[in-house]
Amino acid sequence: MIGAKKIVVVLPAYNAALTLEKTYNEIPFDIVDEVVLVDDCSRDNTVEVAKKLGVTHVISHEKNKGYGGNQKTCYNKALELKADIVIMLHPDYQYTPMLIQSMSYMIANGLYPAVFGSRILGKGALKGGMPLYKYIFNRMLTFTQNVLIGQKLSEYHTGYRAFNREILETINFDANSDDFVFDNQMISQIFYAGFEIAEITCPTKYFPEASSINFKRSMKYGFGVLGTSFTHFFNKIGLLKSEIYIIKNK
Repeated sequence: MIGAKKIVVVLPAYNAALTLEKTYNEIPFDIVDEVVLVDDCSRDNTVEVAKKLGVTHVISHEKNKGYGGNQKTCYNKALELKADIVIMLHPDYQYTPMLIQSMSYMIANGLYPAVFGSRILGKGALKGGMPLYKYIFNRMLTFTQNVLIGQKLSEYHTGYRAFNREILETINFDANSDDFVFDNQMISQIFYAGFEIAEITCPTKYFPEASSINFKRSMKYGFGVLGTSFTHFFNKIGLLKSEIYIIKNK
């Protein structure tokens, strides 16, 4: 705990057996209270590895629910565990667990309700192995999103995120897509509900065992991101009233 705040790390897992141990071993358990791993019907022995490592809570989906569907299970379990701060960390070791302390302290001390690890702040994205086409798409999409949503994030596409409990109890994340665009919808919801998001520089790691989506899926994701941004804009000016922007507790 930090300042009596319960910290729960959630790991949305899919075929993460080769990288899970390295990720888990770097989690700072001097401040992290519990870990939740949700396995989305992996084809490897992710669940067995998790149990062997002693992961506190291991949840297995009987059917693959998708990246967004996995996160829904993660966050609902974290809320059930009475978490004050929830860290979403990919178990593929693409993001370093060593930033958990810094992200948690910012939230625990009331500086920001959400903190994201940005691969774009600094110059580490391409140096860390991010494919050039993904970097270019990232920059183009982020610029467009900032204009439509009215914010100034360095990137909207990181998978390393920390939230306080209030955010998860306020936004309607269960109404979001079960696919990869879930991440972007969640950012849109956070801003729509009036919360702020801080960013911290995060090293980039691309290697064969790290999860990544191919060019075709990237294009589908990109169109989904643009759709989310326009939906946010039209809801803000009152032309739409979408379910994902229903505020639950605010």
